[in-house]
Amino acid sequence: MPPVYHDSYLVVIYWWHKLAMSVIEAIILGLVQGVTEFLPVSSSGHLILANEFLGVLGGGSLAFDAILHLATALAIVVYFRTDLWVLLQAVLRKLGRLPVNDRDITLATALLISAVPAVVAGLLLEEIMATIFRNPLLVAGSLLAGSALFILAEWRYFNTTPQNFMSLKKGWQIGLFQCFALVPGFSRSGATIAGGMLLGLSRSEAARFAFLMAVPLLLGAGAKKLLDLISGTEAIAWVAVGTGAVVAFAVALLAIHFMLSFVRKYSLWPFIWYRIFLALSVIYIFALS
Repeated sequence: MPPVYHDSYLVVIYWWHKLAMSVIEAIILGLVQGVTEFLPVSSSGHLILANEFLGVLGGGSLAFDAILHLATALAIVVYFRTDLWVLLQAVLRKLGRLPVNDRDITLATALLISAVPAVVAGLLLEEIMATIFRNPLLVAGSLLAGSALFILAEWRYFNTTPQNFMSLKKGWQIGLFQCFALVPGFSRSGATIAGGMLLGLSRSEAARFAFLMAVPLLLGAGAKKLLDLISGTEAIAWVAVGTGAVVAFAVALLAIHFMLSFVRKYSLWPFIWYRIFLALSVIYIFALS
Protein backbone atom coordinates (compact mmCIF):
# COMPACT_ATOMS: atom_id res chain seq x y z
CA MET A 1 0.00 0.00 0.00
CA PRO A 2 1.29 3.50 -0.78
CA PRO A 3 1.93 5.88 2.09
CA VAL A 4 -0.88 8.33 3.01
CA TYR A 5 -0.33 11.82 1.60
CA HIS A 6 -2.29 14.97 2.38
CA ASP A 7 -1.19 16.55 -0.85
CA SER A 8 -2.58 14.94 -4.02
CA TYR A 9 0.46 16.19 -5.92
CA LEU A 10 2.69 13.96 -3.80
CA VAL A 11 0.43 10.99 -4.49
CA VAL A 12 0.84 11.53 -8.25
CA ILE A 13 4.63 11.76 -7.81
CA TYR A 14 4.63 8.49 -5.84
CA TRP A 15 2.73 6.55 -8.53
CA TRP A 16 4.84 7.99 -11.35
CA HIS A 17 7.97 6.96 -9.46
CA LYS A 18 6.57 3.45 -8.94
CA LEU A 19 5.70 3.15 -12.67
CA ALA A 20 9.15 4.41 -13.67
CA MET A 21 10.84 1.83 -11.46
CA SER A 22 8.66 -0.95 -12.92
CA VAL A 23 9.53 0.13 -16.45
CA ILE A 24 13.25 0.23 -15.62
CA GLU A 25 13.04 -3.28 -14.18
CA ALA A 26 11.14 -4.44 -17.28
CA ILE A 27 13.78 -2.94 -19.59
CA ILE A 28 16.53 -4.76 -17.68
CA LEU A 29 14.65 -8.06 -17.78
CA GLY A 30 13.86 -7.54 -21.47
CA LEU A 31 17.55 -7.02 -22.18
CA VAL A 32 18.41 -10.15 -20.21
CA GLN A 33 15.81 -12.24 -22.05
CA GLY A 34 16.63 -10.89 -25.50
CA VAL A 35 20.36 -11.54 -25.13
CA THR A 36 20.31 -14.86 -23.29
CA GLU A 37 17.48 -16.67 -25.12
CA PHE A 38 19.70 -17.29 -28.14
CA LEU A 39 23.06 -17.54 -26.44
CA PRO A 40 23.71 -20.90 -24.73
CA VAL A 41 23.71 -19.42 -21.23
CA SER A 42 20.04 -19.95 -20.19
CA SER A 43 17.50 -17.13 -20.38
CA SER A 44 15.28 -18.65 -17.67
CA GLY A 45 18.23 -19.00 -15.32
CA HIS A 46 19.30 -15.40 -15.90
CA LEU A 47 15.74 -14.15 -15.40
CA ILE A 48 15.51 -15.98 -12.07
CA LEU A 49 18.81 -14.47 -10.96
CA ALA A 50 17.74 -11.03 -12.20
CA ASN A 51 14.45 -11.29 -10.29
CA GLU A 52 16.41 -12.16 -7.14
CA PHE A 53 18.05 -8.76 -7.36
CA LEU A 54 15.21 -6.69 -8.83
CA GLY A 55 12.19 -8.25 -7.12
CA VAL A 56 9.12 -9.74 -8.82
CA LEU A 57 7.06 -7.56 -11.13
CA GLY A 58 3.31 -7.36 -10.59
CA GLY A 59 1.30 -10.22 -12.10
CA GLY A 60 3.93 -12.87 -11.31
CA SER A 61 7.43 -13.38 -12.60
CA LEU A 62 6.57 -16.60 -14.44
CA ALA A 63 3.87 -14.86 -16.46
CA PHE A 64 6.17 -11.95 -17.24
CA ASP A 65 8.93 -14.39 -18.26
CA ALA A 66 6.50 -16.08 -20.66
CA ILE A 67 5.57 -12.76 -22.28
CA LEU A 68 9.26 -12.10 -22.84
CA HIS A 69 9.57 -15.57 -24.39
CA LEU A 70 6.64 -14.69 -26.68
CA ALA A 71 8.49 -11.54 -27.78
CA THR A 72 11.65 -13.48 -28.57
CA ALA A 73 9.63 -16.10 -30.47
CA LEU A 74 8.25 -13.31 -32.66
CA ALA A 75 11.84 -12.20 -33.24
CA ILE A 76 12.62 -15.69 -34.61
CA VAL A 77 9.62 -15.50 -36.93
CA VAL A 78 10.76 -12.13 -38.26
CA TYR A 79 14.42 -13.16 -38.63
CA PHE A 80 13.67 -16.51 -40.31
CA ARG A 81 10.56 -15.33 -42.16
CA THR A 82 11.90 -16.49 -45.55
CA ASP A 83 12.87 -19.94 -44.24
CA LEU A 84 9.56 -20.37 -42.44
CA TRP A 85 7.62 -19.33 -45.56
CA VAL A 86 9.47 -21.94 -47.63
CA LEU A 87 8.76 -24.63 -45.03
CA LEU A 88 5.07 -23.64 -44.81
CA GLN A 89 4.77 -23.86 -48.60
CA ALA A 90 6.41 -27.29 -48.51
CA VAL A 91 3.88 -28.52 -45.96
CA LEU A 92 0.93 -27.09 -47.91
CA ARG A 93 2.19 -28.58 -51.17
CA LYS A 94 2.66 -31.95 -49.47
CA LEU A 95 -0.90 -31.82 -48.13
CA GLY A 96 -2.10 -30.94 -51.63
CA ARG A 97 -0.17 -33.89 -53.08
CA LEU A 98 2.02 -31.58 -55.15
CA PRO A 99 5.76 -32.07 -55.79
CA VAL A 100 7.95 -30.85 -52.91
CA ASN A 101 11.62 -30.51 -52.11
CA ASP A 102 12.42 -33.56 -49.98
CA ARG A 103 14.89 -31.63 -47.84
CA ASP A 104 12.33 -28.93 -47.05
CA ILE A 105 9.56 -31.34 -46.08
CA THR A 106 11.96 -33.40 -43.97
CA LEU A 107 13.10 -30.27 -42.11
CA ALA A 108 9.51 -29.08 -41.59
CA THR A 109 8.41 -32.48 -40.27
CA ALA A 110 11.50 -32.78 -38.06
CA LEU A 111 10.71 -29.36 -36.55
CA LEU A 112 7.15 -30.43 -35.74
CA ILE A 113 8.33 -33.71 -34.23
CA SER A 114 11.02 -31.98 -32.18
CA ALA A 115 8.40 -29.98 -30.27
CA VAL A 116 6.53 -33.04 -28.97
CA PRO A 117 8.88 -34.16 -26.14
CA ALA A 118 9.17 -30.67 -24.61
CA VAL A 119 5.41 -30.04 -24.84
CA VAL A 120 4.59 -33.32 -23.09
CA ALA A 121 7.30 -32.87 -20.46
CA GLY A 122 6.27 -29.25 -19.92
CA LEU A 123 2.63 -30.15 -19.29
CA LEU A 124 3.62 -32.89 -16.84
CA LEU A 125 6.27 -30.90 -14.96
CA GLU A 126 4.92 -27.32 -15.17
CA GLU A 127 3.94 -27.14 -11.49
CA ILE A 128 7.32 -28.44 -10.29
CA MET A 129 9.25 -26.08 -12.55
CA ALA A 130 7.12 -23.15 -11.37
CA THR A 131 8.06 -23.70 -7.73
CA ILE A 132 10.95 -25.96 -6.73
CA PHE A 133 13.27 -25.21 -9.64
CA ARG A 134 13.11 -21.40 -9.36
CA ASN A 135 16.06 -21.41 -6.99
CA PRO A 136 19.44 -19.71 -7.59
CA LEU A 137 21.47 -22.68 -6.33
CA LEU A 138 19.60 -25.09 -8.61
CA VAL A 139 20.24 -22.67 -11.47
CA ALA A 140 23.95 -22.82 -10.63
CA GLY A 141 23.87 -26.63 -10.70
CA SER A 142 22.11 -26.60 -14.07
CA LEU A 143 24.65 -24.15 -15.46
CA LEU A 144 27.43 -26.58 -14.53
CA ALA A 145 25.53 -29.60 -15.88
CA GLY A 146 24.88 -27.81 -19.17
CA SER A 147 28.55 -26.89 -19.40
CA ALA A 148 29.44 -30.58 -19.12
CA LEU A 149 27.08 -31.35 -22.04
CA PHE A 150 28.66 -28.59 -24.15
CA ILE A 151 32.16 -29.94 -23.40
CA LEU A 152 31.05 -33.40 -24.52
CA ALA A 153 29.55 -31.94 -27.72
CA GLU A 154 32.73 -29.98 -28.49
CA TRP A 155 34.87 -33.06 -27.84
CA ARG A 156 32.83 -35.16 -30.26
CA TYR A 157 32.75 -32.34 -32.79
CA PHE A 158 36.55 -32.08 -32.68
CA ASN A 159 36.97 -35.83 -33.24
CA THR A 160 34.38 -36.39 -36.00
CA THR A 161 33.34 -34.83 -39.29
CA PRO A 162 29.85 -33.24 -39.30
CA GLN A 163 27.45 -34.76 -41.85
CA ASN A 164 24.74 -32.05 -41.74
CA PHE A 165 22.13 -34.67 -42.61
CA MET A 166 18.76 -33.94 -41.00
CA SER A 167 16.27 -36.75 -40.48
CA LEU A 168 13.03 -37.28 -38.59
CA LYS A 169 14.89 -39.39 -36.04
CA LYS A 170 17.39 -36.60 -35.41
CA GLY A 171 14.53 -34.12 -35.03
CA TRP A 172 12.98 -36.32 -32.34
CA GLN A 173 16.32 -36.79 -30.59
CA ILE A 174 17.10 -33.07 -30.58
CA GLY A 175 13.60 -32.56 -29.17
CA LEU A 176 14.57 -34.82 -26.27
CA PHE A 177 17.62 -32.62 -25.63
CA GLN A 178 15.28 -29.63 -25.57
CA CYS A 179 13.58 -31.14 -22.50
CA PHE A 180 16.70 -30.29 -20.49
CA ALA A 181 15.74 -26.64 -20.92
CA LEU A 182 12.74 -27.14 -18.63
CA VAL A 183 15.28 -26.92 -15.81
CA PRO A 184 16.26 -23.23 -15.41
CA GLY A 185 19.96 -22.75 -16.02
CA PHE A 186 20.39 -25.47 -18.63
CA SER A 187 19.61 -23.34 -21.72
CA ARG A 188 17.19 -24.35 -24.46
CA SER A 189 19.38 -23.10 -27.29
CA GLY A 190 22.50 -24.58 -25.67
CA ALA A 191 20.95 -28.02 -25.10
CA THR A 192 19.58 -28.24 -28.64
CA ILE A 193 22.77 -26.92 -30.29
CA ALA A 194 24.85 -29.40 -28.29
CA GLY A 195 22.35 -32.16 -29.12
CA GLY A 196 22.57 -31.37 -32.82
CA MET A 197 26.37 -31.40 -32.68
CA LEU A 198 26.35 -34.77 -30.89
CA LEU A 199 24.09 -36.10 -33.65
CA GLY A 200 26.42 -35.01 -36.44
CA LEU A 201 25.27 -31.49 -37.37
CA SER A 202 27.70 -28.61 -37.75
CA ARG A 203 27.54 -25.84 -35.14
CA SER A 204 25.84 -23.47 -37.59
CA GLU A 205 23.26 -26.01 -38.78
CA ALA A 206 22.58 -27.10 -35.20
CA ALA A 207 22.07 -23.45 -34.18
CA ARG A 208 19.73 -22.79 -37.13
CA PHE A 209 17.63 -25.86 -36.30
CA ALA A 210 17.64 -24.92 -32.59
CA PHE A 211 16.29 -21.45 -33.34
CA LEU A 212 13.63 -22.67 -35.76
CA MET A 213 12.41 -25.36 -33.37
CA ALA A 214 11.91 -22.71 -30.69
CA VAL A 215 9.08 -21.08 -32.65
CA PRO A 216 6.17 -23.43 -31.75
CA LEU A 217 7.37 -23.92 -28.17
CA LEU A 218 7.94 -20.26 -27.28
CA LEU A 219 4.85 -19.06 -29.16
CA GLY A 220 2.69 -21.67 -27.42
CA ALA A 221 4.03 -20.99 -23.93
CA GLY A 222 3.89 -17.23 -24.37
CA ALA A 223 0.37 -17.25 -25.82
CA LYS A 224 -0.89 -19.46 -22.98
CA LYS A 225 0.56 -17.19 -20.31
CA LEU A 226 -0.74 -14.11 -22.09
CA LEU A 227 -4.27 -15.55 -22.02
CA ASP A 228 -3.79 -16.39 -18.33
CA LEU A 229 -2.79 -12.78 -17.65
CA ILE A 230 -5.74 -11.35 -19.57
CA SER A 231 -8.27 -13.66 -17.92
CA GLY A 232 -6.74 -13.36 -14.43
CA THR A 233 -7.78 -11.05 -11.62
CA GLU A 234 -4.35 -9.75 -10.61
CA ALA A 235 -3.34 -6.20 -11.48
CA ILE A 236 -0.79 -6.19 -14.27
CA ALA A 237 1.71 -3.42 -14.96
CA TRP A 238 0.97 -3.52 -18.69
CA VAL A 239 3.16 -0.53 -19.51
CA ALA A 240 6.13 -2.29 -17.91
CA VAL A 241 5.28 -5.66 -19.47
CA GLY A 242 4.89 -4.11 -22.93
CA THR A 243 8.13 -2.17 -22.60
CA GLY A 244 10.03 -5.30 -21.57
CA ALA A 245 8.56 -7.24 -24.50
CA VAL A 246 9.56 -4.59 -27.06
CA VAL A 247 13.10 -4.48 -25.67
CA ALA A 248 13.34 -8.29 -25.67
CA PHE A 249 12.13 -8.45 -29.30
CA ALA A 250 14.63 -5.87 -30.57
CA VAL A 251 17.60 -7.29 -28.66
CA ALA A 252 16.68 -10.86 -29.67
CA LEU A 253 17.00 -9.98 -33.37
CA LEU A 254 20.56 -8.83 -32.74
CA ALA A 255 21.34 -11.88 -30.58
CA ILE A 256 20.13 -14.32 -33.25
CA HIS A 257 22.32 -12.68 -35.88
CA PHE A 258 25.30 -12.62 -33.53
CA MET A 259 24.98 -16.28 -32.51
CA LEU A 260 24.62 -17.57 -36.08
CA SER A 261 27.69 -15.57 -37.12
CA PHE A 262 29.65 -16.67 -34.03
CA VAL A 263 29.17 -20.42 -34.41
CA ARG A 264 30.32 -20.31 -38.05
CA LYS A 265 33.79 -19.32 -36.83
CA TYR A 266 34.14 -20.23 -33.16
CA SER A 267 33.38 -22.99 -30.64
CA LEU A 268 31.11 -22.98 -27.58
CA TRP A 269 34.05 -22.68 -25.19
CA PRO A 270 33.59 -18.95 -24.39
CA PHE A 271 30.03 -19.74 -23.24
CA ILE A 272 31.23 -22.76 -21.27
CA TRP A 273 33.71 -20.64 -19.32
CA TYR A 274 31.08 -17.95 -18.75
CA ARG A 275 28.56 -20.50 -17.41
CA ILE A 276 31.14 -21.99 -15.04
CA PHE A 277 32.14 -18.55 -13.76
CA LEU A 278 28.50 -17.52 -13.27
CA ALA A 279 27.64 -20.79 -11.50
CA LEU A 280 30.55 -20.48 -9.08
CA SER A 281 29.63 -16.82 -8.43
CA VAL A 282 26.03 -17.76 -7.62
CA ILE A 283 27.15 -20.56 -5.31
CA TYR A 284 29.47 -18.13 -3.51
CA ILE A 285 26.80 -15.42 -3.14
CA PHE A 286 23.86 -17.60 -2.11
CA ALA A 287 25.56 -20.48 -0.27
CA LEU A 288 28.97 -19.43 1.01
CA SER A 289 28.76 -15.73 1.77
